[in-house]
Amino acid sequence: MITQAVRLYGKNDLRLESFELPTISDDEVLVSVIVDSMCMSSLKLVNQGENHKKTPPDLKNNPIIIGHECCGEILQVGKNWLHKFKVGQKYVVQANLQLANSPYCVGYSYPYTGGCATYMIINHDVLKQDCLIPYDGQTYFEGALIEPLSCIIGAFNANYHLKPNSYEHIMGIKPNGELIILGGTGPMGMLAIDYALGGPIKPKKVVITGRSKEKIEHLKTLYQSRNGIELEFVDISNVDDQLSLLKTKSTKGCFDDIFIFLPSQELIYLASQLLAFDGCLNFFAGPQDKNFSAEINFYDVHYNFTHIVGTSGGNTDDMRSAVKLIESGAVDVAKIVSHIMGINQASEITQIQDKIKGGKKLVYTHKQFALKSLDSLSESSEDIALQKILNKSKGIWSKEAEDFVLNYFPDIES
Repeated sequence: MITQAVRLYGKNDLRLESFELPTISDDEVLVSVIVDSMCMSSLKLVNQGENHKKTPPDLKNNPIIIGHECCGEILQVGKNWLHKFKVGQKYVVQANLQLANSPYCVGYSYPYTGGCATYMIINHDVLKQDCLIPYDGQTYFEGALIEPLSCIIGAFNANYHLKPNSYEHIMGIKPNGELIILGGTGPMGMLAIDYALGGPIKPKKVVITGRSKEKIEHLKTLYQSRNGIELEFVDISNVDDQLSLLKTKSTKGCFDDIFIFLPSQELIYLASQLLAFDGCLNFFAGPQDKNFSAEINFYDVHYNFTHIVGTSGGNTDDMRSAVKLIESGAVDVAKIVSHIMGINQASEITQIQDKIKGGKKLVYTHKQFALKSLDSLSESSEDIALQKILNKSKGIWSKEAEDFVLNYFPDIES
């Protein structure tokens, strides 16, 4: 089968190419990709090329397909997996394979297994790790956002607190505790807000900081206090003393759980000063600099039992939890979508996504059209029709909008 895919040949060398996929083996599955959600981790991958810890050493001669937040349909199943999968099923992929002796992952390491493609092969590494997961949601785009949601779930699961008067760890955020998300106005921060409000462990209060008044005002329209949880947004754009201000946002002047969504030395030190006794600091942001370091208050680590954790992606259990949350509607990932595009734009936009304001960018891999911001559609007939659909959902991406793209936007030329 011919696929069109965005492949990485080395540092800053991305190419959209058409090529033949090999016939699948008995231990593989052939799938169609309908939507690939663009991740900032792919930008780090492109910037680092062969220096990235998850890429093979010779990208120039053995390019890999990028993309790891994807959803589509199963087209063909190798006979060793017929007991588990069937043609026509929707699927999602847990990209973080956690192989015993290899750092390889979907979208980083394989010549035929990556989401930014019209078709791909789900290889044996994915299948043996139980990382191809059936999905019964109504939309493809929500399926493509399950992987980033699983990363949030993994981060919340990684936090821990101590059972009173013991060293026994109680995993997860603190029930009825106070939680703050520093730098949480981006798409991953938005997922964290939704999960904090709709997840299984309920904090008492959630505070989110950001430096854009416009963005904060927009988030206030999307997220409100619910489930008995108080939600507060704090604009720190013109604040000289963040520590004093943020202490006033907690009933006890400190927080039980702190998530950092920007790789900032200043935020890490600030977080260490805001931790409550037995508080947990989660460094969620992934820095590109392998020597990134920051000052931490180790007096509190010793005497106040504060904890420091970090996660890179979720695991398969986190992914399955995300699937259930999306299928049930407990978490609404549609709010984070800000742009859509055809696969013809994916190579260029991947490399400049950090310069484009907004949330998640969706790639409709079988389609060919220019990048579109949902906030500023053009006067073309197709955009006018799309805008009428979006007006029904207050500008939020929807099944009807996706169906319109799939049915009426131009297909990529083979």
